[in-house]
Amino acid sequence: MNLKIGLEQKEHVLLVRLEGELDHHSAKELRSQIEARLENIQHIVLNLAELSFMDSSGLGVILGRYKQIKANGGEMVVCAISPTIERLFEMSGLFKIIRLEESERFALQKLGVA
Repeated sequence: MNLKIGLEQKEHVLLVRLEGELDHHSAKELRSQIEARLENIQHIVLNLAELSFMDSSGLGVILGRYKQIKANGGEMVVCAISPTIERLFEMSGLFKIIRLEESERFALQKLGVA
């Protein structure tokens, strides 16, 4: 299975919806698609409800975009995460720097976008 990437801008927030598998084959495409949309973006919300697999390449892409957003004073929020992917985030320590919200709606509200 490959990765489906959905990108939507809501005011100053880039909403990223991922479906499928984020691995070394799809990580480069995800990186380039997000970077192409970062102008005028302050925050990123990652909706991982439909993400079934992620390897270290995926973690690297997420960490890299976190650093870009953080350098501009923004925040990255993850929402709707499956137990498998949540465990990977916990083991990698990403939850120490990236906030987890229950749903996309809550994540957007916390970032000031209704």
